[in-house]
Amino acid sequence: MNSLIALSHNWLFGNFPSIFLAQDTNDYAARTGGGVTGIISLIIGLIVLVAFWKLFTKAGQPGWAAIIPIFNLYILCKIAGRPGWWVLLMFIPLVNFIIWIVIAIDVAKKFGKGTGFGVGIAFLSFIFVPILAFGDAGYEGATPATA
Repeated sequence: MNSLIALSHNWLFGNFPSIFLAQDTNDYAARTGGGVTGIISLIIGLIVLVAFWKLFTKAGQPGWAAIIPIFNLYILCKIAGRPGWWVLLMFIPLVNFIIWIVIAIDVAKKFGKGTGFGVGIAFLSFIFVPILAFGDAGYEGATPATA
């Protein structure tokens, strides 16, 4: 009897209603390697978190600030020598993209790196932030003009 119901269901509705109702029996995670991808993403995320913690500590800021959303942007603005209210600009679409690039370049310059390294921080943070944090670059501090 159940097979008759399933057959009529597929005949009347096709396969789409079961997909939209999250009743699809295909194991998407198994087909795409979701478990391995998830573990790799978690490892990369932890490395970046530890790198930001170390970066904040190098700059004389509390390392635990790296794990607090929004507050970590405020601390990053302080490290870059920008005013704290720039965090508000991060909530404006498209403006936040420009502000993030400027902050990343300023952070790189505060650690004695160039503009190219700052662009690398902006677009490939998971590579450039650990290089900056675990490398021998030292924080040069805020200059009086931007403090």
